[in-house]
Amino acid sequence: MYVKFFRPMLVVWYEAIQQILFLLPRFRVLGWIKASFLRLNGAVIGRRCVFYPGVWIAPGRNLVVGDDVDFALGVLVTTAGGVTIGSRTLIGYGSRILSTNHVIPPRPGRVFGSGHEKAPVVIGSDVWIGAGCTILPGVTIGEGAVIASGAVVSRDVDAFSIVGGVPARLLKDRS
Repeated sequence: MYVKFFRPMLVVWYEAIQQILFLLPRFRVLGWIKASFLRLNGAVIGRRCVFYPGVWIAPGRNLVVGDDVDFALGVLVTTAGGVTIGSRTLIGYGSRILSTNHVIPPRPGRVFGSGHEKAPVVIGSDVWIGAGCTILPGVTIGEGAVIASGAVVSRDVDAFSIVGGVPARLLKDRS
């Protein structure tokens, strides 16, 4: 009885606190407070991470972030399937890193209520994810890779390569 009543209330309070906290500017001390909030929820956050206003990271657990990672304005990260982000990674405005997706049931099953599939996302160090990118569950992005703006990454990306498009494909290797 109490679980059915209190759990939804806790979720709403968590979301409200996160919303308020992550609307604050990207001052260093506020970044430390934002990182501490994520740590309280089970995340491992490196040093000197920058969180622009409007970042949404939920639920927070199963997240590992290296040092000097930059989360730009409006970044969304779902962490239930596990997300690892290497050091010195730039995540562009409005990008989405998704570690869960809805299950598509066989006909005539209903999509609503069919559950979620979880798959870890691994992003190497020194990666640049351009603005408006979508990284789908189960993807590994190698060290030093560049993801062009607006790309939808549905397959693994080799280290030091540049990919773009929908779906993302190899454009060239970094020289």
